[in-house]
Amino acid sequence: MATRARRALISLLALLLVSASGVASKSFAITNNCEYTVWPGILSSAGSPGMDSTGFALAPGESSTMPVPAGWSGRLWGRTLCSTDPAGKFACVTGDCGSGRQDCAGGGAAPPATLAEFTMDGNDGMDFYDVSLVDGYNLPMLVAPEQGAAAAGAGAAGGNCAPTGCVVDLNGACPGDLRVSSTTAGAGGVACKSACEAFGTAQYCCSGEYGSPGTCRPSAYSQFFKNACPRAYSYAYDDATSTFTCAGGVSAYAITFCPSTTSVKSAGSNPQAPAGLPLINGTMVYQGGDQFAGAAAAARPSLDLVAVLVGVAALALARPTPQ
Repeated sequence: MATRARRALISLLALLLVSASGVASKSFAITNNCEYTVWPGILSSAGSPGMDSTGFALAPGESSTMPVPAGWSGRLWGRTLCSTDPAGKFACVTGDCGSGRQDCAGGGAAPPATLAEFTMDGNDGMDFYDVSLVDGYNLPMLVAPEQGAAAAGAGAAGGNCAPTGCVVDLNGACPGDLRVSSTTAGAGGVACKSACEAFGTAQYCCSGEYGSPGTCRPSAYSQFFKNACPRAYSYAYDDATSTFTCAGGVSAYAITFCPSTTSVKSAGSNPQAPAGLPLINGTMVYQGGDQFAGAAAAARPSLDLVAVLVGVAALALARPTPQ
């Protein structure tokens, strides 16, 4: 018994030392505010330490917190409209990772999917993170850094340490050329492809002769995403307004699917948010049923109609000519 108690004490001390040294000092607090179940998927980058889980279910209103290893890099996304067939194979209509199970086991998200991307403890000890629509969009997501009590008392974390994401429902407003529809449970539009995924051309995929920041420019399709979600990546070289960093003091990152009006307003008031870069573009119209659209549309019906008509015309002109 004494030996067992001694081992337990040693294990406890080891855990305390690990926490104090920062090896597992950060966490992801993942919350599902959607009215439907979301299955988060997690993929660690090559050479990165692994996470405790690579996929699980979150019912509406449910949250889960998981530790993040020091030096972790990878991506996290939400899968929707998932089910298990009679043979026991698990699959999702959007964001499926191809594992056939709830855990992704090294599989990445099939596009289109809204992605949260992280590199923890990178250059100069900073965390790098972004929300990317480069592979398309399937549901709203907000990433917000949270400071520990000691760091909060000492001041804000350094770097461009601010919330980011795409907090509106774009599935209803998605251009027809990019829209992904499903008859599952009468879902209708369930995701929105990137132009690269839809057309596969070098111009939209920033490849070949368009494989540099100087030659790959925003398109009318990427501007659809950027206008709606100013802080999210809309195409491959959208770094200037879409990469965020925290230099220290951050103990957790809150990752929220379908963030509420309250959480978005709170995030938008963050004093470190980049000047002139709101989380929501109030001049856009969203037809996907998100909670932010009603007030904006009611306040500016004529301006919103003009914005939509201009956007539709631009997308029609940008449609690639059949070869």
